[in-house]
Amino acid sequence: MNLTLSRLSAPFHFSIKNDSGNTVETDASIEIGGSDAALRPMELLLAGLASCSSIDIVLLLQKMRQPLIDIQVDIKAERKHDETPSLFESIHLHFILTGTLEKDKVEKVLNMSIDKYCSVAKIIEKTCPISWDFEIKEA
Repeated sequence: MNLTLSRLSAPFHFSIKNDSGNTVETDASIEIGGSDAALRPMELLLAGLASCSSIDIVLLLQKMRQPLIDIQVDIKAERKHDETPSLFESIHLHFILTGTLEKDKVEKVLNMSIDKYCSVAKIIEKTCPISWDFEIKEA
C-alpha cells in the first residue's frame, strides 16, 4: 500500500493519492489556520471506520442471502480536548440498513464486523470504545 500526499494550497490543504489514482483531500480547521476545505484527518479516520465496517456488513449479508438495498452510517464521536494528542473518547455508529432483512442476522453481522473483521475498528478500539446500534427500514 502506497500513498502520496501533495499540498493543494497553503497551509494545510492536501491531496492524498493511492496507487490506483484515487484521491481524497484533507484540511485543518479554521481555528488552527486551515481553510476547512476538506475532511480533517480525524474525520477521515471515522470515515475509514464506517466504510471498513460497511464493506464487511455488505459482504456478510450477501453471504447470508439477505437482500440489502442500502446502508447508511451516522457517526457520533467525542474527543479529549484537554489532552495532546486529542484522541477519541467515544465513538458511536448508528447503522441504517434498508431491505427485507432478518434482525438477528443483521445483529450477528454487525457484531462480526466490529468485533472481528474490521481492521480499522481493531486499531481504534485500542484507545477508544466503539459502540453501535442499528435500525432496519423496509424497502
